[in-house]
Amino acid sequence: MSTRPPLPPFTRETAIEKVRLAENGWNTRDAEKVALAYTEDSWWRNRGEFVQGREAIVGLLKRKWTRELDYRLIKELWAFDGARIAVRFAYEYHDDSGQWYRAYGNENWEFDERGLMHHRHASINEHPIKAEDRKFFWDASGPRPADHPGLSDFGF
Repeated sequence: MSTRPPLPPFTRETAIEKVRLAENGWNTRDAEKVALAYTEDSWWRNRGEFVQGREAIVGLLKRKWTRELDYRLIKELWAFDGARIAVRFAYEYHDDSGQWYRAYGNENWEFDERGLMHHRHASINEHPIKAEDRKFFWDASGPRPADHPGLSDFGF
């Protein structure tokens, strides 16, 4: 059985680390790689979609990143307790017509003893933005640089 440190119970430092590792993973837009952070039977609520299991998670993420082009995500710790972490996030992307969007949301996560997420509840809202109003600029092939502003820096 593999583990995904840091493991619960989380401290403030390890919760922040777990959030940043999740952000970095999602910014790869590699559905198979991202899905490895979840239990085989992980249960998700993502907007109005409910999925269970890694195969379904991979499918959801592939559909998502086919529509959400040049996706860049920032996550920030909101709260933590034991094996649970709450985050807030924002991401920017454009669709195939070139319209840019910024999405905001909250996620509630629960982990097993191996550090794999077995529950993810996400609430997400988005709105169109002008290309010149974008805030998230870094090489789309990698993680957000350590010196790039976070959500609180933007006042989001």
